[in-house]
Amino acid sequence: MVWKKRTLNDGRKLPEIGWGSWKVDKNTTTEQVEQAIETGFSHIDTAQVYGNEVEVGRGIKESALARKDIWLTTKWSGVNGKSPQESIHDSLDNLGVKELDLYLIHHPRLTNGDPAASWRIFESLKKEGLTKSIGVSNFEISDLEVLKNAGLSTPAVNQILLHPYVWERQKDLVNYLNEHGITIEAYSSLYPLTTETGGPLDPVLKKISDSHGITFAAVLFAWARSKGAVIVTTSRSKERLKDYLSAGDVTLTEEEIKDIDEAGAKLGKSRLLKRAAGLTLVGAVVAGLRWWIS
Repeated sequence: MVWKKRTLNDGRKLPEIGWGSWKVDKNTTTEQVEQAIETGFSHIDTAQVYGNEVEVGRGIKESALARKDIWLTTKWSGVNGKSPQESIHDSLDNLGVKELDLYLIHHPRLTNGDPAASWRIFESLKKEGLTKSIGVSNFEISDLEVLKNAGLSTPAVNQILLHPYVWERQKDLVNYLNEHGITIEAYSSLYPLTTETGGPLDPVLKKISDSHGITFAAVLFAWARSKGAVIVTTSRSKERLKDYLSAGDVTLTEEEIKDIDEAGAKLGKSRLLKRAAGLTLVGAVVAGLRWWIS
């Protein structure tokens, strides 16, 4: 079944599954974007720091879909110390478009301890018509509370690391986002398959996948959806992309969700933090700081 669209707090509708260009080789990015769109993806996610915006834009232009039918997200990553104002114009030029569907602050550390000031700039970019929606990525509750207490608009989206092995760490944030109408975009949902195979989740995933007649990936996407999340994922394989797109109607029982939560919590905390850091750390120096992005 085709995935539905999620209505954001600004009234716009976001496709519930997106193809992301993180870690995609720029030499194959255009081809992979075209393949994703041909397979059925209409939500494309990239970022300034990924270094493949030009190729993403080329893939969109060369695809069969019109620009108006594609949801395009990129992120201000602070590359070369550039401000959001400078960076969004660079991104628009790189992507070959006049406006974005969604522009994200890639990490709160980019705000130099003042999320409110950076968010005001993002609000101005939206007013200028450079992006239709604005949001954040990797923001914690404390960062979001700063925006709320400053009387600023609520981000439409918070893109965060979300899979069962980080559920214990992320559940308070997830609950906060759902309570405040901020759409969750989950990245690295397939981490238990791509990086942590042989972990305590495996037998639970097998039991559930056998019961529903679906793949492990479909189970993990359904779990993330049960937490209120929209999915951002990727694959070079067209068959896998087809499988991902077929998982939009999978619904897990409360017992199955609980079993996944409990299995995810069994992974040792120190091991979890070490592996999660290795997954999300990208070497970048912004204003002399080493920071974290997805």
